[in-house]
Amino acid sequence: MARLRDDGCDVDLGAQDQPLSAAELAARIPGYDGVILGLDACDASVFAAADRLRAVSRYGVGVDAVDLDAATAHGVTVTNTPGSNATAVAELAIGLMFALARDLPRAAASAKARRFERSTGWELSGRTLGLVGYGTIGREVARRADALGMHVLAHDPFRSESFAPAEATDLASLLRASDVVSLHAALTPDTRRLLDAPNLSLMPPHAVLVNTARGDLVDEAALYDALRERRLAGAALDAFAHEPPHESPLLDLDTVIATPHLGAATRESVERTALLAAGNLADVLHGRFCPHVVNRDVLATLEPPTP
Repeated sequence: MARLRDDGCDVDLGAQDQPLSAAELAARIPGYDGVILGLDACDASVFAAADRLRAVSRYGVGVDAVDLDAATAHGVTVTNTPGSNATAVAELAIGLMFALARDLPRAAASAKARRFERSTGWELSGRTLGLVGYGTIGREVARRADALGMHVLAHDPFRSESFAPAEATDLASLLRASDVVSLHAALTPDTRRLLDAPNLSLMPPHAVLVNTARGDLVDEAALYDALRERRLAGAALDAFAHEPPHESPLLDLDTVIATPHLGAATRESVERTALLAAGNLADVLHGRFCPHVVNRDVLATLEPPTP
Protein backbone atom coordinates (compact mmCIF):
# COMPACT_ATOMS: atom_id res chain seq x y z
CA MET A 1 0.00 0.00 0.00
CA ALA A 2 2.84 2.39 0.82
CA ARG A 3 4.54 1.58 -2.51
CA LEU A 4 1.38 2.51 -4.43
CA ARG A 5 0.61 5.59 -2.38
CA ASP A 6 4.15 6.85 -2.81
CA ASP A 7 3.55 6.57 -6.56
CA GLY A 8 0.43 8.72 -6.43
CA CYS A 9 -2.22 5.99 -6.30
CA ASP A 10 -5.31 6.00 -4.09
CA VAL A 11 -5.50 2.56 -2.49
CA ASP A 12 -8.54 0.60 -1.31
CA LEU A 13 -7.67 -2.55 0.61
CA GLY A 14 -10.44 -5.00 -0.23
CA ALA A 15 -9.28 -7.82 2.04
CA GLN A 16 -11.05 -11.16 2.17
CA ASP A 17 -10.21 -14.64 3.43
CA GLN A 18 -11.05 -16.52 0.23
CA PRO A 19 -10.67 -15.70 -3.47
CA LEU A 20 -13.57 -13.79 -5.00
CA SER A 21 -15.81 -15.47 -7.52
CA ALA A 22 -16.24 -13.79 -10.91
CA ALA A 23 -19.68 -12.53 -9.86
CA GLU A 24 -18.31 -11.03 -6.64
CA LEU A 25 -15.41 -9.38 -8.45
CA ALA A 26 -17.68 -8.05 -11.22
CA ALA A 27 -19.86 -6.38 -8.58
CA ARG A 28 -16.82 -4.66 -7.03
CA ILE A 29 -14.80 -3.70 -10.10
CA PRO A 30 -16.63 -0.56 -11.35
CA GLY A 31 -14.78 2.63 -10.48
CA TYR A 32 -11.30 1.08 -10.27
CA ASP A 33 -8.43 1.85 -12.64
CA GLY A 34 -6.35 -1.07 -11.46
CA VAL A 35 -6.61 -4.12 -9.24
CA ILE A 36 -4.21 -6.57 -7.62
CA LEU A 37 -5.64 -10.10 -7.63
CA GLY A 38 -4.61 -13.34 -6.01
CA LEU A 39 -6.54 -16.46 -7.06
CA ASP A 40 -9.72 -14.42 -7.67
CA ALA A 41 -11.69 -15.43 -10.77
CA CYS A 42 -11.44 -12.73 -13.42
CA ASP A 43 -13.40 -13.83 -16.46
CA ALA A 44 -15.06 -11.94 -19.33
CA SER A 45 -17.96 -10.86 -17.10
CA VAL A 46 -15.55 -8.93 -14.88
CA PHE A 47 -14.08 -7.00 -17.79
CA ALA A 48 -17.55 -6.32 -19.16
CA ALA A 49 -18.57 -4.82 -15.79
CA ALA A 50 -15.43 -2.69 -15.44
CA ASP A 51 -15.93 0.93 -16.48
CA ARG A 52 -12.41 2.27 -15.85
CA LEU A 53 -10.16 -0.76 -15.51
CA ARG A 54 -6.75 -0.49 -17.20
CA ALA A 55 -4.59 -2.94 -15.27
CA VAL A 56 -4.86 -6.31 -13.55
CA SER A 57 -1.75 -7.13 -11.51
CA ARG A 58 -1.55 -10.78 -10.51
CA TYR A 59 -0.04 -11.42 -7.09
CA GLY A 60 1.80 -14.53 -8.21
CA VAL A 61 2.91 -16.23 -11.39
CA GLY A 62 -0.10 -18.15 -12.68
CA VAL A 63 -2.69 -16.29 -14.76
CA ASP A 64 -5.08 -19.18 -15.38
CA ALA A 65 -7.78 -17.41 -13.33
CA VAL A 66 -7.70 -14.39 -15.69
CA ASP A 67 -9.36 -14.43 -19.12
CA LEU A 68 -6.46 -12.95 -21.10
CA ASP A 69 -8.41 -12.72 -24.35
CA ALA A 70 -11.17 -10.74 -22.64
CA ALA A 71 -8.59 -8.51 -20.95
CA THR A 72 -6.93 -7.74 -24.28
CA ALA A 73 -10.28 -7.12 -25.97
CA HIS A 74 -11.11 -4.53 -23.29
CA GLY A 75 -7.66 -2.92 -23.43
CA VAL A 76 -6.66 -4.13 -19.95
CA THR A 77 -3.02 -4.94 -19.29
CA VAL A 78 -2.37 -8.07 -17.21
CA THR A 79 0.90 -8.53 -15.31
CA ASN A 80 2.36 -11.19 -13.02
CA THR A 81 5.29 -11.58 -10.64
CA PRO A 82 7.62 -14.25 -12.05
CA GLY A 83 10.31 -15.57 -9.74
CA SER A 84 9.18 -13.73 -6.63
CA ASN A 85 7.94 -16.88 -4.87
CA ALA A 86 10.31 -19.42 -6.43
CA THR A 87 12.41 -20.00 -3.31
CA ALA A 88 9.38 -20.39 -1.05
CA VAL A 89 7.59 -22.87 -3.33
CA ALA A 90 10.75 -24.85 -4.03
CA GLU A 91 11.51 -25.20 -0.32
CA LEU A 92 7.95 -26.35 0.38
CA ALA A 93 8.17 -28.94 -2.39
CA ILE A 94 11.37 -30.34 -0.90
CA GLY A 95 9.83 -30.23 2.58
CA LEU A 96 6.80 -32.21 1.40
CA MET A 97 9.11 -34.82 -0.10
CA PHE A 98 10.78 -35.27 3.29
CA ALA A 99 7.35 -35.41 4.95
CA LEU A 100 6.24 -38.20 2.62
CA ALA A 101 9.51 -40.11 2.89
CA ARG A 102 9.46 -40.13 6.70
CA ASP A 103 5.67 -40.03 7.26
CA LEU A 104 6.20 -36.95 9.40
CA PRO A 105 2.59 -35.85 9.99
CA ARG A 106 1.62 -39.24 11.41
CA ALA A 107 4.83 -39.51 13.45
CA ALA A 108 4.28 -36.05 14.94
CA ALA A 109 0.65 -36.83 15.77
CA SER A 110 1.72 -40.08 17.42
CA ALA A 111 4.31 -38.36 19.59
CA LYS A 112 1.84 -35.66 20.67
CA ALA A 113 -0.67 -38.36 21.56
CA ARG A 114 2.00 -39.94 23.83
CA ARG A 115 2.10 -43.09 21.69
CA PHE A 116 5.59 -42.79 20.13
CA GLU A 117 4.81 -45.09 17.21
CA ARG A 118 7.72 -45.31 14.78
CA SER A 119 7.54 -46.14 11.12
CA THR A 120 10.44 -46.95 8.80
CA GLY A 121 10.81 -44.35 6.09
CA TRP A 122 13.11 -43.99 3.12
CA GLU A 123 15.87 -41.58 2.10
CA LEU A 124 15.66 -39.04 -0.70
CA SER A 125 19.36 -39.46 -1.45
CA GLY A 126 19.83 -41.88 -4.32
CA ARG A 127 16.21 -41.64 -5.43
CA THR A 128 14.97 -40.31 -8.76
CA LEU A 129 12.97 -37.08 -8.81
CA GLY A 130 10.85 -36.24 -11.85
CA LEU A 131 9.97 -32.58 -12.39
CA VAL A 132 7.00 -31.87 -14.64
CA GLY A 133 7.64 -28.28 -15.69
CA TYR A 134 11.09 -26.73 -15.58
CA GLY A 135 10.61 -23.01 -15.19
CA THR A 136 12.04 -20.89 -12.41
CA ILE A 137 10.51 -22.95 -9.59
CA GLY A 138 11.30 -26.28 -11.18
CA ARG A 139 14.95 -25.28 -11.57
CA GLU A 140 15.11 -24.19 -7.92
CA VAL A 141 13.75 -27.58 -6.87
CA ALA A 142 16.28 -29.31 -9.12
CA ARG A 143 19.20 -27.47 -7.53
CA ARG A 144 18.11 -28.49 -4.04
CA ALA A 145 17.36 -32.08 -5.01
CA ASP A 146 20.72 -32.39 -6.73
CA ALA A 147 22.42 -31.20 -3.53
CA LEU A 148 20.54 -33.93 -1.64
CA GLY A 149 21.99 -36.58 -3.93
CA MET A 150 18.86 -37.20 -5.98
CA HIS A 151 18.92 -38.04 -9.68
CA VAL A 152 16.76 -35.38 -11.31
CA LEU A 153 14.71 -35.81 -14.49
CA ALA A 154 12.70 -32.99 -16.04
CA HIS A 155 10.03 -32.67 -18.70
CA ASP A 156 9.19 -29.31 -20.25
CA PRO A 157 8.33 -29.14 -23.96
CA PHE A 158 8.57 -25.33 -23.92
CA ARG A 159 12.17 -25.17 -22.68
CA SER A 160 15.04 -25.16 -25.17
CA GLU A 161 17.87 -24.05 -22.86
CA SER A 162 20.03 -26.31 -20.71
CA PHE A 163 18.22 -28.51 -18.22
CA ALA A 164 21.23 -28.80 -15.88
CA PRO A 165 21.38 -30.15 -13.23
CA ALA A 166 18.37 -32.16 -14.44
CA GLU A 167 18.26 -34.60 -17.34
CA ALA A 168 15.62 -33.80 -19.97
CA THR A 169 13.20 -36.56 -20.92
CA ASP A 170 9.67 -37.17 -22.16
CA LEU A 171 6.73 -37.33 -19.77
CA ALA A 172 6.08 -41.07 -20.02
CA SER A 173 9.73 -41.96 -19.36
CA LEU A 174 9.83 -39.56 -16.43
CA LEU A 175 6.74 -41.04 -14.82
CA ARG A 176 8.00 -44.62 -15.20
CA ALA A 177 11.44 -43.87 -13.77
CA SER A 178 10.67 -41.51 -10.87
CA ASP A 179 10.36 -42.33 -7.18
CA VAL A 180 9.01 -38.81 -6.61
CA VAL A 181 7.10 -36.74 -9.18
CA SER A 182 6.79 -33.02 -8.45
CA LEU A 183 4.55 -30.73 -10.51
CA HIS A 184 5.71 -27.25 -11.54
CA ALA A 185 3.88 -26.66 -14.83
CA ALA A 186 1.59 -23.75 -15.62
CA LEU A 187 -2.11 -24.56 -15.96
CA THR A 188 -3.14 -24.32 -19.62
CA PRO A 189 -5.71 -26.17 -21.75
CA ASP A 190 -2.90 -28.59 -22.68
CA THR A 191 -1.84 -29.28 -19.08
CA ARG A 192 -5.28 -29.46 -17.43
CA ARG A 193 -5.53 -32.93 -15.86
CA LEU A 194 -2.16 -33.79 -17.35
CA LEU A 195 -1.79 -36.44 -14.68
CA ASP A 196 -4.87 -38.40 -15.63
CA ALA A 197 -5.55 -42.09 -15.02
CA PRO A 198 -3.35 -43.35 -17.90
CA ASN A 199 -0.40 -41.20 -16.88
CA LEU A 200 -0.78 -41.98 -13.19
CA SER A 201 -0.76 -45.68 -14.09
CA LEU A 202 2.76 -45.25 -15.48
CA MET A 203 4.15 -44.40 -12.03
CA PRO A 204 5.50 -47.35 -10.01
CA PRO A 205 3.49 -48.39 -6.93
CA HIS A 206 6.16 -47.15 -4.50
CA ALA A 207 6.19 -43.64 -6.06
CA VAL A 208 4.75 -40.48 -4.53
CA LEU A 209 3.34 -37.30 -6.07
CA VAL A 210 3.94 -33.71 -4.91
CA ASN A 211 1.82 -30.85 -6.26
CA THR A 212 2.68 -27.28 -5.27
CA ALA A 213 1.48 -25.82 -8.59
CA ARG A 214 -2.19 -26.00 -9.62
CA GLY A 215 -4.77 -28.56 -8.53
CA ASP A 216 -6.22 -28.93 -12.01
CA LEU A 217 -2.96 -30.41 -13.28
CA VAL A 218 -4.18 -33.64 -11.68
CA ASP A 219 -7.28 -35.70 -12.26
CA GLU A 220 -8.15 -35.85 -8.57
CA ALA A 221 -10.66 -38.69 -8.96
CA ALA A 222 -8.03 -40.80 -10.70
CA LEU A 223 -5.47 -39.91 -8.05
CA TYR A 224 -7.89 -40.91 -5.30
CA ASP A 225 -8.47 -44.29 -6.94
CA ALA A 226 -4.73 -44.89 -7.41
CA LEU A 227 -3.98 -44.08 -3.77
CA ARG A 228 -6.94 -45.99 -2.35
CA GLU A 229 -6.01 -49.07 -4.38
CA ARG A 230 -2.35 -48.72 -3.34
CA ARG A 231 -1.22 -48.26 -6.93
CA LEU A 232 0.61 -45.18 -5.63
CA ALA A 233 2.26 -44.88 -2.25
CA GLY A 234 1.33 -41.31 -1.36
CA ALA A 235 0.75 -37.70 -2.35
CA ALA A 236 1.46 -34.29 -0.86
CA LEU A 237 -0.91 -31.65 -2.20
CA ASP A 238 -0.65 -27.91 -1.66
CA ALA A 239 -3.10 -27.16 -4.48
CA PHE A 240 -6.55 -28.53 -5.26
CA ALA A 241 -8.96 -28.15 -8.16
CA HIS A 242 -11.47 -26.49 -5.81
CA GLU A 243 -10.22 -24.50 -2.84
CA PRO A 244 -10.80 -24.84 -0.01
CA PRO A 245 -11.15 -28.58 -0.74
CA HIS A 246 -13.57 -29.37 2.08
CA GLU A 247 -15.46 -31.97 0.05
CA SER A 248 -12.42 -33.67 -1.47
CA PRO A 249 -12.23 -37.39 -0.59
CA LEU A 250 -8.44 -37.10 -0.88
CA LEU A 251 -8.44 -35.52 2.57
CA ASP A 252 -9.75 -38.80 4.01
CA LEU A 253 -6.75 -40.86 2.90
CA ASP A 254 -3.94 -41.47 5.36
CA THR A 255 -1.47 -41.53 2.45
CA VAL A 256 -2.24 -37.88 1.58
CA ILE A 257 -0.55 -34.85 3.14
CA ALA A 258 -2.62 -31.74 2.47
CA THR A 259 -1.57 -28.13 2.99
CA PRO A 260 -3.70 -25.00 2.37
CA HIS A 261 -2.00 -23.57 -0.74
CA LEU A 262 0.80 -22.04 1.32
CA GLY A 263 3.64 -22.52 -1.16
CA ALA A 264 4.32 -18.79 -1.46
CA ALA A 265 3.50 -17.97 2.16
CA THR A 266 6.84 -16.99 3.62
CA ARG A 267 7.61 -13.53 4.95
CA GLU A 268 10.29 -13.04 2.33
CA SER A 269 8.14 -14.24 -0.57
CA VAL A 270 5.14 -12.17 0.52
CA GLU A 271 7.25 -9.01 0.61
CA ARG A 272 8.89 -9.67 -2.76
CA THR A 273 5.63 -10.56 -4.45
CA ALA A 274 3.64 -7.69 -2.94
CA LEU A 275 6.21 -5.07 -3.91
CA LEU A 276 6.54 -6.45 -7.43
CA ALA A 277 2.76 -6.65 -7.91
CA ALA A 278 2.39 -3.07 -6.65
CA GLY A 279 5.23 -1.87 -8.87
CA ASN A 280 3.72 -3.57 -11.92
CA LEU A 281 0.37 -1.92 -11.28
CA ALA A 282 1.89 1.53 -10.80
CA ASP A 283 4.01 1.18 -13.93
CA VAL A 284 1.02 0.32 -16.10
CA LEU A 285 -1.21 3.03 -14.65
CA HIS A 286 1.50 5.67 -15.15
CA GLY A 287 2.35 4.52 -18.66
CA ARG A 288 5.84 3.33 -17.77
CA PHE A 289 7.57 0.29 -19.21
CA CYS A 290 6.64 -2.89 -17.31
CA PRO A 291 8.65 -6.04 -18.09
CA HIS A 292 6.04 -8.40 -16.65
CA VAL A 293 3.12 -7.89 -19.03
CA VAL A 294 1.47 -11.23 -19.84
CA ASN A 295 -0.92 -10.25 -22.65
CA ARG A 296 1.58 -8.30 -24.73
CA ASP A 297 -0.85 -7.94 -27.66
CA VAL A 298 -2.71 -5.34 -25.60
CA LEU A 299 0.23 -2.92 -25.78
CA ALA A 300 -0.52 -2.06 -29.42
CA THR A 301 -4.05 -0.99 -28.50
CA LEU A 302 -3.25 1.32 -25.61
CA GLU A 303 -3.32 5.09 -25.70
CA PRO A 304 -0.97 7.18 -23.53
CA PRO A 305 -2.43 7.69 -20.05
CA THR A 306 -4.09 10.98 -19.15
CA PRO A 307 -1.76 12.99 -16.86
